[in-house]
Order: sequence, then structure tokens, then C-alpha cells
Amino acid sequence: MKRNWRRRIPLIILIATAGLFAFSGAVMLLWNGILPAIIHVGAITFWQAMGILVLSKLLFSGFRGRRHFGHHHWRAHMWNKWHNMTPEQRAEFKGKMCGHWQMRGNTESQATAI
Repeated sequence: MKRNWRRRIPLIILIATAGLFAFSGAVMLLWNGILPAIIHVGAITFWQAMGILVLSKLLFSGFRGRRHFGHHHWRAHMWNKWHNMTPEQRAEFKGKMCGHWQMRGNTESQATAI
């Protein structure tokens, strides 16, 4: 199986590079077609569009990669944890969590009443 994976690496790199170039072209076309007329900015080159694309990737998603499955796992874990609690444990948990988001100045009784 590892042998097949090693053969696919150049293909994966080629597809990723082609995708980057295609998305950069799309960013350039959309920018130059829409933004100069709306907010009066200058047109950009292909390489500037690629820079904007890479910068937005870094700013909005960082280096984390794809971790969409982790959120579902956390939700399922919390659901199981909640349903295995006794009513007293649930009330205590609600008090702690709601108290965390309460505005300063509220009394403890108000936090646990929620």
C-alpha cells in the first residue's frame, strides 16, 4: 500500500499546483471584474491574486488542515456525557457553565437559577 502512495505523490502535487493556479485566476478575475467598479480599487495581477489567496488561507484557517470531523466527535462526546449525568450533576454543570457567561455583578443564586 505504501508503494502506491509514493507513486501518487507527484500527481497530488501536480493537482494541488493546478488548483492553486486555477483559484488564483478566479480570484484575479473576480477582483478585477467587481471591486474596481464598486469600491474603486486598482486591478491586480495574477501573482497578487495568488498572494491574496495564500494570505487569506493563512489568516482564516492557518496551518490546521481539515479537522471538521473533530467538532462532531466533541459534540457526540458531550451528548453522551450529558445523558450519563444524574439530575444533580446536570444542575451543577449548568450552574458552572451559565455562571461562566454571566455578567459581573450577578449573585450566585441568579447563576444557578438558570
